[in-house]
Amino acid sequence: MKLVYKVLASLVAAEVAVQAMMVVLGDAGLFKYVEQGGVIDKASAESGGIDFPEFFAFVVHGVNGMMVIPSIALLLLVSSFFAKIPGAVKGAALVVLLVAVQVSLGLLGHQIPALGALHGLNALLLFSAAVHAARRGRGAVVSAPAQSHARVETVA
Repeated sequence: MKLVYKVLASLVAAEVAVQAMMVVLGDAGLFKYVEQGGVIDKASAESGGIDFPEFFAFVVHGVNGMMVIPSIALLLLVSSFFAKIPGAVKGAALVVLLVAVQVSLGLLGHQIPALGALHGLNALLLFSAAVHAARRGRGAVVSAPAQSHARVETVA
């Protein structure tokens, strides 16, 4: 179960990195689309008229952020109870809390764009917490060599 904890924590960190890559890829594609004469407005968005190759990155960002990362974080929390790693439950609970904050900031950012800055900052905190949890798990996966309890007596 220690290995499961380590892998799940590592997956959360990797998914946060994917999130950053996807949102920047989508933004770069969007800016190029507009520079080439593409139009972004409510009507084109609702009709599906926004057509640029990097648009898929926004979809990946949304699916990962709303479904994949929260699912992995919850599995991490469940595994933390069985991993027998000191501080694992606290680490996993922090990851779950930061994921909940991240999802909330992402959704609220559509109404209050300034929250996008906090969404980015919280992503860094989430990445750090997940890496810390994975590193804690890494040390616990390697078991210490068994110590011999045999007594050696010397005869004088």
